[in-house]
Amino acid sequence: MNGKPIKIPGPDHPITITPLKGRVTVIVAGRRVADTHEALTLKEATYPPVQYIPRKDVDWVQLQRTLHQTYCPYKGECAYYSIPAGGERSINAAWTYEAPYAAASEIREYMAFYPDRVDVIEVAAED
Repeated sequence: MNGKPIKIPGPDHPITITPLKGRVTVIVAGRRVADTHEALTLKEATYPPVQYIPRKDVDWVQLQRTLHQTYCPYKGECAYYSIPAGGERSINAAWTYEAPYAAASEIREYMAFYPDRVDVIEVAAED
């Protein structure tokens, strides 16, 4: 046990994870870093929705793992990646929960990007 608190989502802090019907692309410095039709939308409490992209649909050549880590009592330990092509702005631009808690188990093998640390996160809905 790591001694860190583990919380379960509920009415005071809901978390929903649903498949997105559409395509999500992430662009940095004119390069496509991620492109998928299999994104998940995570909605947590009052935070803006976040698109989680399957790691298999990320261009790993463009990412560099950093030593930065954070902890969420609902989701677990979080690892970060920078996108060197984006310069200083794209440090710790992407994150992933490699072993998320049960409440967020669907985002295992997925990654998300900060909108202000990449050029574009385009979400195109399917008809």
